[in-house]
Amino acid sequence: MTIFEAILLTIVTAATPLLLAALGELVVERAGVLNLGVEGMMVMGAACGFAGAVTFDSTFAGVVSGMLAGMALSLLFALAVLGLAVNQVAAGLALTILGLGLSGLIGQPFVGARRETVMQLDLPSLTDLPVIGRLVFGQDAFVYCSLLLTILVALFLGRSRLGLSLRAIGENHASAHALGLPVMKTRLLAILFGGAMAGLAGVYLSLVYTRFWSPGMTSGRGWIAVALVVFAGWRPGILLLGAYLFGAATVLQLHAQAAGFGVPSQALAALPYLATILALVLLSLGRRGASPAPGSLGAPFAPDR
Repeated sequence: MTIFEAILLTIVTAATPLLLAALGELVVERAGVLNLGVEGMMVMGAACGFAGAVTFDSTFAGVVSGMLAGMALSLLFALAVLGLAVNQVAAGLALTILGLGLSGLIGQPFVGARRETVMQLDLPSLTDLPVIGRLVFGQDAFVYCSLLLTILVALFLGRSRLGLSLRAIGENHASAHALGLPVMKTRLLAILFGGAMAGLAGVYLSLVYTRFWSPGMTSGRGWIAVALVVFAGWRPGILLLGAYLFGAATVLQLHAQAAGFGVPSQALAALPYLATILALVLLSLGRRGASPAPGSLGAPFAPDR
């Protein structure tokens, strides 16, 4: 395998957790809820997913455990922002802090443990093709699942009646409620979906990307996923492109460090986050007219008040 092929493969592995977490956050924000707790849900998914996989010696058990952990935290967030109508930004930040601390407690007994590589697709006649063989036909199930979910989310939001209802609630929850749309139920389901996707992204980090557990291993990827939703203009197709662009930024800084460039390693490690800030600034400067953000994003909904 050439260096070029290796770089392409690592870009895919770096982009997949960003794409999974960002897809969940996109659906949540389309419903009008701003969840800044993605980082906490991701790291909880990583801890519980790794713990479940090691305890039961099953990748499937790890996936289920991680997704349930993400959904449990998202349910706590939903109880706060939907049931009590608290500030969504404050609740999301508290969720991240809680997830980081709780994941360290859960994952502490599993520090130093390792898991075997997750099985990858192997089609001898296709996987052996130069460059595109392993890139297209030799990935693990998480990668193909992330691509399929991107298509399904795009179809759900753009073509289905439920997706159109969700978007209407995100644009103007008061009008949607007046028309009889179930605002609370829709937002609750969207938040749970976002939690499951963030948990799945965390599972990918601990079972595929690193194959071990360490505290704080998400390293800000949850915040990048939130920024990607804004970068994509709340559109799934652009989100896919953005995830792979930021995955490339993450991988290239690692290769730059390995090549021994005369740049401090700390500066190279900050490159993906600087790229995130730069992309958001350029996107903001380039936009004209109204913002594409959902109209009710971040606004609490309490019809009885």
